[in-house]
Amino acid sequence: MGFVEQIHEAIISMSLIEGVAVITGILYLVLAAKESIWCWFFAAISTVLYIYILWDVKLYAETALQFYYLFMAGYGFYQWKYNHTKQESEMPISVLSMKKHLILISIIVVLSIILGVVLSTLTDAQLPFIDSFTTVGALVVTWMVTKKYLENWLYWIVVDGVAVYQYFSKELYLTSLLFVIYVIMVVFGFFKWKADYNNQVYSN
Repeated sequence: MGFVEQIHEAIISMSLIEGVAVITGILYLVLAAKESIWCWFFAAISTVLYIYILWDVKLYAETALQFYYLFMAGYGFYQWKYNHTKQESEMPISVLSMKKHLILISIIVVLSIILGVVLSTLTDAQLPFIDSFTTVGALVVTWMVTKKYLENWLYWIVVDGVAVYQYFSKELYLTSLLFVIYVIMVVFGFFKWKADYNNQVYSN
């Protein structure tokens, strides 16, 4: 079965719940790019639906990961709503120092290698190091979004870009296409936040 045929079949077989989960996931990204606090509401909806979907197909590790995302949705809402001064109407965008970049990149690399070794040694996982990188990367970058670090979008480009290859190589073409869309949206998100950050700097 060819690429186009598999995409078409996957769309037809998609359940209503999965469709809503995908749509709310996309809405999360769109609203996050607009710095709308409501992005966390849609993130929570998407995550709850994916908990049901992944548990139903017995992907228990992925299900557990969704609980982290659900917690971060609540944490992100709290941070964006309350983590600002009285003079500020919303939580400002901030940038990372080179030292913090090195720390975060080191965390992602080291934990990805450790998890990759564990998966390749103790399980029959395929693409264990790539799978580990996208998982650890998503955990770290989700935290960066809650802190409104501008560079989170650049990290997402890398993580989602690798995920495109990961899912395409496993012939999960619809998921791979979804991550291509994510990469495009993330690029726009970066430039939107970059412009907003520049406005912050010049207005102070």
